[in-house]
Amino acid sequence: MRLVLEDGEPRLRHSPPPPLAGEPAVLIEVELAGLCRSDLKEVAGTRYGPSQFGHELVGTVRESTARDLPEGTRVVLDPNVVVDRGSGFADRMRVAGPAQLLRRALPVVPGGTDARRLVFAEPLACARHCLSAVERRLGGLAGARIAVLGAGTAGLLIACLARLAGAEAVLANRGAERLAAVRAAGLLDGPVVAYGDLADARADAAVVATSFVVPEVLRHALRAVVPGGLVMLYGGTAPGDALPGLDCDLDAVRRTEGLAAARWHGRPVRVAGSYGTTPHDFAAAVSVLTDPSAPLAAERTVTREVTLGRLHTLLRDRGTALPPGKILVRPAPPP
Repeated sequence: MRLVLEDGEPRLRHSPPPPLAGEPAVLIEVELAGLCRSDLKEVAGTRYGPSQFGHELVGTVRESTARDLPEGTRVVLDPNVVVDRGSGFADRMRVAGPAQLLRRALPVVPGGTDARRLVFAEPLACARHCLSAVERRLGGLAGARIAVLGAGTAGLLIACLARLAGAEAVLANRGAERLAAVRAAGLLDGPVVAYGDLADARADAAVVATSFVVPEVLRHALRAVVPGGLVMLYGGTAPGDALPGLDCDLDAVRRTEGLAAARWHGRPVRVAGSYGTTPHDFAAAVSVLTDPSAPLAAERTVTREVTLGRLHTLLRDRGTALPPGKILVRPAPPP
């Protein structure tokens, strides 16, 4: 059983996955999947770029023709590595490709950690990659003042990692409901405020971690940084995206992870981008999630679990108008 997008509609299919024939391949039994904002964008037809539908998951290899991924191996998925795969919204998912790519696409994770925590490995790897880019541009994070705009899963994880790295992090959002949900989760040891309450020209860097880099949020980020400060683009962009008054190709900067010098209302500013992940990001994310002394309990952000058989109904009826917090998808009802 799997959920697929056909003509923009989520549909449940009951056909078995293709056999493990030809190039190296594995059949993964999916333990748990996470619903990502990019999945919602794909359903709505507003996401630019190749499909990554159903990419936040943790599962176990049940069949394998890949030497480095024997049966019994527990894995997560790096959707930025191009292999032949189905949706992670499934009870079983086939993944095939050259052996080296297959191993990169399926980072190995510990067997003893709760799936409700490990399912955050991919979003945390993305957050770590973004924060590493900020660290590289600033020359360090310890003592740096970081404003993160957008209090969804990505923004919250970026802010948490910034705090763990010794930065002074503040998380901001427009909607009061999401701010309340973040405070209730108790995951971030730091201020959580509305956009309008961000101080002017105080942050060394501002990360735009909303679903899309929209003008309203970008303006808040630009006013929040000091002269010469860094604005890091993490949220989604599309070709041609620009902000009047800021001489910068937003989509090109983000997708190439570039750095552009610009001016905003006469003040110098640097605009940079974060896109994708590396194997080191996944290793670091799993390390943080499983640290025996102080793990990042990302599962505190979970507000709802649904079965795979009901996911298509949820997406069809609610679309992108879903409540704040992480929604997890189980292939079958929990025992």
